[in-house]
Amino acid sequence: MNKLFLFPLVAASALLLGSCGFGKGPQGDLIGSEDRPEFNPQEVPFGMVPCPGGTFHMGQTDQDISASMVNMNKQVTIAGFYMDETEITNNEYRQFMDAIRQDSIDVLGEEYVMTELYPDSTVWVRDFTYHMGDPLMEYYYTHPAFDDYPVVGVDWFAAKYFCNWRTKNKNASNEELGLAPTPNFRLPSEAEWEYAARGGRDLATYPWGGPYLRNQNGCMLANFKPGRGDYASDGAAYTSAVGSYFPNDFGLYDMSGNVSEWCDDAYMEASVPVVWDLNPTNPDDNEPRKVVRGGSWKDIAYFLETGTRNFEYQDSARSYIGFRTAMIQIGMGTNTSLN
Repeated sequence: MNKLFLFPLVAASALLLGSCGFGKGPQGDLIGSEDRPEFNPQEVPFGMVPCPGGTFHMGQTDQDISASMVNMNKQVTIAGFYMDETEITNNEYRQFMDAIRQDSIDVLGEEYVMTELYPDSTVWVRDFTYHMGDPLMEYYYTHPAFDDYPVVGVDWFAAKYFCNWRTKNKNASNEELGLAPTPNFRLPSEAEWEYAARGGRDLATYPWGGPYLRNQNGCMLANFKPGRGDYASDGAAYTSAVGSYFPNDFGLYDMSGNVSEWCDDAYMEASVPVVWDLNPTNPDDNEPRKVVRGGSWKDIAYFLETGTRNFEYQDSARSYIGFRTAMIQIGMGTNTSLN
């Protein structure tokens, strides 16, 4: 065949191969896709602390008073993650509500925003009979005196919506700066919550490690209900400002007491022996009961133990349930051996 006739065929073949995804990098080397967003080693998100991954024994560490057999010990491995240093406060939640009312009220509707997302202050009256909760109903969320107190009166759905908004809010800023998107803010899994509460102390009854509720000076180590009706002996009759008590070894405050906290998991009595032993979780949209952990200002010491499980219905807002958010560590942070 004539060589002059072959040349256009070869050129056409090369063009065809290039158009079918056979393009080459500089010098024909494999260099990866270009024009990727900048991503430096993941920084600790503002207001969060790192929880290095590891292995611990998840489950009851003391007597199971209720003999419920819903939290038997199981060795579990957790990948590294970040968690809010404190529970989400009234003022932090107010930033969320201000943004929603400014940007999304036309899309979501005022009724949805005010009934589903806005904190239900009537919980201070409805949760307890024969209780003068009217002052807290009027002032707890709205008055600046309570800005640094944990937000309450938000159900599981509202807490999840807050997490989605926080992710979009942060990533909008990252996009403007030309940075890679941050991983999602979310509610912690039950296993992550318990691992974080122990602060690296395996089989610790309380976040501070010991089996006692007072330190050597006789001071209470958490905000709860010591004894019968003796609410104020720990320094707060109701909730206290976040960070009022000593943190655990991870630097997390109020993992026991103050307010109980929503977790992402659906509640299941048999979840401990059923779920996997690596980053376990129990997502179940058909189960209306969601896990709450940590005990609150109105609970006895049993509910403050790191291994005690409890639940509330996902659409129920309470004066003693709040939340904090978590974020997975990506890159080297997911490898527990490199932390």
